[in-house]
Amino acid sequence: MSSSQVWFYWALLSAGFAALTAIFAKIGLEGVDSDFATLIRTFIILIAITCFVYMTGKWSSPFALRPKTWSFLTLSGLATGASWVCYFRALQAGEASKVAPVDKLSVVLVAIFAVIFLQERPAVKDWLGILLVAAGVVLLGLKK
Repeated sequence: MSSSQVWFYWALLSAGFAALTAIFAKIGLEGVDSDFATLIRTFIILIAITCFVYMTGKWSSPFALRPKTWSFLTLSGLATGASWVCYFRALQAGEASKVAPVDKLSVVLVAIFAVIFLQERPAVKDWLGILLVAAGVVLLGLKK
């Protein structure tokens, strides 16, 4: 596998784990407040990632990071937390088969934000795929 394709396989694995996350969360939310469930999930992730980073020898001093890195990782963490709170509330109130695809509207927003903030230029075929994701979200959101 060439290094230019590695991202794709990691992204597929991410999608698989994200799908399991939705199913496990939907089952786990039964009888518990979604915000409290998000806190438990976050605690578990903190422990798991800490062990992973330590055991793979990737630990380094966080004090060596640049202020810009800290700032943007902090913003990313806050956005992740807000996303998780919203996602768990949506899962508690709705069907996982509808909540998860609507959540993937983030694909469209990432593409738009990447153009605006990162000066990325997706190809026409990329925009077609992004538009199909948006169309799927619109279909899911239509009332019966």
